[in-house]
Amino acid sequence: MRVPYRQVATRTAVSSARSTLALLSASVGATGLAAAAADPGLLAMVDQHAAAVRDSLDGDRRPLTPAALAGYAEGVRAAALEHGLVPPTGPVDWSAPSWLLTRLLAVCALVRTLDPRHLEPA
Repeated sequence: MRVPYRQVATRTAVSSARSTLALLSASVGATGLAAAAADPGLLAMVDQHAAAVRDSLDGDRRPLTPAALAGYAEGVRAAALEHGLVPPTGPVDWSAPSWLLTRLLAVCALVRTLDPRHLEPA
């Protein structure tokens, strides 16, 4: 049985996006969103970054998707690495997060607004 290439590519892309978002949520989202829930200042920063991400992805005109958010997060990470910024290796101090961590945390906040069916394994 042969499967059309575009069908395989689509499933692979969807799985990759879901995997990227799951890893991001585990590494940044879990602790960061808990910290934001306890700190109104951090929550406000995350909300502002989320609005900027949504605007960048034209989220007011078309629905956000796991692929769009994963691609955005990967782009932010790649740009950060090009500029010599490296992700933290230990626990994050959420009392004064970097722009990079706040932006990635905003992506995690937006992931929580997606339809959960779009995040389930295929």
